[in-house]
Amino acid sequence: MASLVLHVMGARPNFIKAAPVVAALRGRGCEQRVVHTGQHYDERMSAIFFRELDLPAPDVDLGVGSGSHGHQTGALLAALEDEFVASSPDLVVVYGDVNSTLAASLAAAKLRIPVAHVEAGLRSFDMSMPEEVNRRVVDQLADLCLVTSPEAIGHLANEGVAVDRVHFVGNPMIDTLLAHLDRFDSAAVREKNGLPERYVTATLHRPANVDDPETAGVLVARLHEVADLVDVAMPVHPRSRPALTAAGLGAHPGIHLMDPLGYVEFVGLVRGAVAAVTDSGGVQEETTILRVPCLTLRPNTERPITITQGTNRLVTAGELVPSVRKLLDDGPPPERAAPPLWDGRAGERIADVLLRSLA
Repeated sequence: MASLVLHVMGARPNFIKAAPVVAALRGRGCEQRVVHTGQHYDERMSAIFFRELDLPAPDVDLGVGSGSHGHQTGALLAALEDEFVASSPDLVVVYGDVNSTLAASLAAAKLRIPVAHVEAGLRSFDMSMPEEVNRRVVDQLADLCLVTSPEAIGHLANEGVAVDRVHFVGNPMIDTLLAHLDRFDSAAVREKNGLPERYVTATLHRPANVDDPETAGVLVARLHEVADLVDVAMPVHPRSRPALTAAGLGAHPGIHLMDPLGYVEFVGLVRGAVAAVTDSGGVQEETTILRVPCLTLRPNTERPITITQGTNRLVTAGELVPSVRKLLDDGPPPERAAPPLWDGRAGERIADVLLRSLA
């Protein structure tokens, strides 16, 4: 009987990372099952990604939905345990660092089902971030730690992860980006959303930036100052909208607020920008390949390779406006080589590792 690989996905970054892995395994005739946990359940945050990325429709949608970290993780753990018992997979593949990733890893480990973690070893060293807690626990549970950048190998070694569990495979998010490069039509996105030729793309959703009204108010004030220099195009995450709206985000005529965008439209928006202002890990990586300067509103990043590449810079709220002004004055950045193995073939390398482990 053929081995069954079960992929667990819950949020939009998971779908982007999973697409090349699912495709590579499909090309080799591997039996697969896709579980959508429903952690992101809005059409614009999940279903559109399956269509755009040619992911197979989920075999099951657990429909867990939102909630506090504890309640959501508990609900995910119970639902995923039931799914694993019913389907008896030979390997569970998890992606990134969301609560679905943690719950699936824990449920599988308790049932003694091997776990492969795509994007293992990333560390911000900031335990106030829920994602950092998830990353550390998942990597201790995972039988296969699939690493996207060289520094992650050292992090795992420092945490006692055996070297034979670690595999440097490259970044499947970049596979997806490169595969769809011709579809990212910045001009069409500008026209649809009434944007000028020159604009900055902004995204904010991290709890540290949007949950506290005072912090959100300071960031909104700085974004208004950025909009005095250049228009700002901002798709607003559902969890961020109430706090940012209360802080007056939409009061500036140069800030163009949008609902969440699908993958193709969002990357088209980023590709056409003179700069990106973000607290998202994925945007830090995408801008590195798109050659769009990135300013990350965080004190740390689990993706330091984007800093050493020179495409990303960590900034405080106070540094944001002068940093944008400098980018506008400096013009486009010089071309740089991509980070190691960010070459569009990570999905194939991951499939190699998974199939060898099953054999």
